[in-house]
Amino acid sequence: MTRNRASNPGHVPTPLMAEYYRQRAGAGLIVTEATQVSPQGVGYPNTPGVHSDEQVRGWRGVTDAVHAAGGRIFLQLWHVGRVSHPLFQPDGGLPVSASDVKPRGQLYTPQGLMDFVTPRPLETDEIAGVVDDFARGAANAKAAGFDGVELHGANGYLVDQFLRDGTNRRTDRYGGGVENRGRFLLEVTRALVDVRGPGRVGVRLSPSGTYNDMSDGSPFRTFGYAAGALDKLGLAYLHVVAPDEADRRHAPAGWQAVPVSHLRPLFHGPVIAAGGYTLATAQAALASGEADAVAFAKAFIANPDLVERFRREAPLASPDASTFYGGGEKGYADYPALVG
Repeated sequence: MTRNRASNPGHVPTPLMAEYYRQRAGAGLIVTEATQVSPQGVGYPNTPGVHSDEQVRGWRGVTDAVHAAGGRIFLQLWHVGRVSHPLFQPDGGLPVSASDVKPRGQLYTPQGLMDFVTPRPLETDEIAGVVDDFARGAANAKAAGFDGVELHGANGYLVDQFLRDGTNRRTDRYGGGVENRGRFLLEVTRALVDVRGPGRVGVRLSPSGTYNDMSDGSPFRTFGYAAGALDKLGLAYLHVVAPDEADRRHAPAGWQAVPVSHLRPLFHGPVIAAGGYTLATAQAALASGEADAVAFAKAFIANPDLVERFRREAPLASPDASTFYGGGEKGYADYPALVG
């Protein structure tokens, strides 16, 4: 989860971040907070990058700490696309996206809350450069000691913006039918697999997601196609965000909830389900075969030893929401583990 603790300027992972991840090394697999692959991919303050030597050195401190504690860790690769603002962009330019579709709402900037702007559609001949940025991010992640990478193709960020027809109005080979809209997702994923090899790349999708003003007219078809196409690429896993109450609350007219079970028969590798699971609902998802593993995010904030708490069926601590985004150790690396 994004926690906004990287250094500013530079978007460099810090020793405090290394301690945060070390405390949570008991997870079967840590997937880091989303990490931008280029300066153009930035959309939030103090989020880490993986496109400079200094950032790679910062992440090496994280991976060394996690590995010393017996953990495994993948880096989540990110480009926010239209979910940005000229204040974050190199030379104050417009954010980029699949098309010039402005998101509703506001985002937090160094100057406070500001309205989203209308993004600039990427030119067809620019897209290969963005794919290269992701590939370079995967190579840098390998140099930083990560066990693998996860492509953030969910939650309304750039890959999702290309995949869904609510944000993709293109008429070139990256727009129109689902095969064209899925092209960017598949090109990026293939590039990551070329760098890290089969079994070292995961992909995260959110077929029901409405976050960041996202929608799709035929989500069962769109994400069914995506899952089937990704199935051919030798991935470590497919990470699927289940529909939740927030999606329903912000849903546009005609919204359809796509359950994880819809993609299960289409992707034959491991499936990780995410999205508000409890111990009981996670166990039910595993028992039914809907998923091979379940991801927990918010529960890990206040419970660095979440796995042990689940094992003992111990009570879970509640996180302090006021410290979720930004700050120092408080509400980040100071939650205690169980004693004894």
